[in-house]
Amino acid sequence: MRVEHLAALERIDARLRLLGDGPFFVTARHRAECTLGPVPAALAVRGLAKRYGAIEALGGVDLEVAEGELVGLLGPNGAGKSTLVKIACGLVRASAGDAEVWGAPAGTRPARRALGYLAELFRFPGWMSADELLLLHQRLSGSEGGERERTELLELVALRDARSRRVEAMSKGMQQRLGIAQALVGAPRLLLLDEPTSALDPVGRRTVRTLLEELRARGISVLLNSHLLSEVELVCDRVVILLGGKVVAAGTPAELASGRGIELETDRGKRIVDGTRQDVPRIVAEAVHAGEHVYGARVLTSTLEEVYLEAVGEETS
Repeated sequence: MRVEHLAALERIDARLRLLGDGPFFVTARHRAECTLGPVPAALAVRGLAKRYGAIEALGGVDLEVAEGELVGLLGPNGAGKSTLVKIACGLVRASAGDAEVWGAPAGTRPARRALGYLAELFRFPGWMSADELLLLHQRLSGSEGGERERTELLELVALRDARSRRVEAMSKGMQQRLGIAQALVGAPRLLLLDEPTSALDPVGRRTVRTLLEELRARGISVLLNSHLLSEVELVCDRVVILLGGKVVAAGTPAELASGRGIELETDRGKRIVDGTRQDVPRIVAEAVHAGEHVYGARVLTSTLEEVYLEAVGEETS
């Protein structure tokens, strides 16, 4: 066997061990999809454009979500975020460019089977229990996971004890977690989540954030559309900012954060000194040499909110 084939098999075995041994996390379909070639991106968007008459919703967007990566999609209302997600789901046809889900063209059966979606304004029948709702979506998606899959999903989102509770009797946070469980029916490897922490209190947001981190640890890729910049900054590996249907900024939160100098605190007070992290020893040494008592030095960087506001200008969300 060729060396590159052995290396590929090792990657596949490691990936399967990461996903676990239950039917929800490792299915026959997943094994059949594993090949000896390079693992494709969970979501690959290239030159994606969409026009609605004279309105350009997307103007040539390039975006990629890797295996096990959590990417935040930001932008004001009308930036093109929803259009991009709808194209990825196969609900809208692109005017130009293409979108692929795990190597399959968006909208095709293999692409649809590989992704799960939770809309921002989802509505579940209030009279249904959590278990009945997941059973309904199993039937709709053709999942053969049965009761075991439903149990694993409810455990994953911390709702096992509420499996018989009606949706209308659940809190907003519980419904949000149930929505994520619904999106995971059929063992998709890519999740498209639209505002999963909207209208949640800080405890609820933290619960959902912990859940997203758990999904990433299990090798599930996530594209997260959110207006809560602090949440995106905490949980996302990379961030993509759209404005007017185009990408205006992209990178890790650390890459997007620009330096704003060094805050130096001495017995003469606080002041901002030009410089980067590498300049801190020199700045402190110069202050000491000048007879100052140094109490602290802090590197100042832009927050994601500041980066976002600079990228979108006067646009409002």
